[in-house]
Amino acid sequence: MIGRLRGTLVYKQPPWLMLDVGGVGYELEVPMSTLCELPGPGAEVTLFTHYAVKEDGAALYGFLTEAERRLFRDVQRVSGIGARIALAILSGVSVDEFARLVASSDVTALTRIPGIGKRTAERIVVELRDRAAEIGGGARPPGAAAAGDAQAEASVALQQLGYKPAEIGRLLRDAPPGLAAEALIRHALRAALKH
Repeated sequence: MIGRLRGTLVYKQPPWLMLDVGGVGYELEVPMSTLCELPGPGAEVTLFTHYAVKEDGAALYGFLTEAERRLFRDVQRVSGIGARIALAILSGVSVDEFARLVASSDVTALTRIPGIGKRTAERIVVELRDRAAEIGGGARPPGAAAAGDAQAEASVALQQLGYKPAEIGRLLRDAPPGLAAEALIRHALRAALKH
């Protein structure tokens, strides 16, 4: 899997750009938030990437920050949301603003993002509300960054094991502070067995 690329920006043509990495040109689809922050062609840039294999081919998506890539992946776990809507979300609001809208259950504001209707906005709120602080991450104090990263890592691992976001929030809620991701996963699995 391709997780990050560093190379020379060849061109920007919304929503695409091309990055020359060691003589190989990678075409990436990016949200407008990333595209607007990038320098002009010829500059060296580093992008976090998400590689997706679909029925009709493969796609490579690029993001300026890890938080953008994480949000892109998280929102696609919501029923009915694919890459197009995930990119629209990132193009319409910042990661922190999205987390704030979800935490405050602001369905009306979410429907202002192109491609998101009322039902989709409601699903986003229901399925991601428990993880809003984790998605935003901006409100954490500096000393809590490692704990938040451990929580995020544990959440992703638990989702890959088949747990739903609401279940994960419940399982991790009572975990002692400061645990590493592996310890959080063990704690959550033990908690799941008790219920």
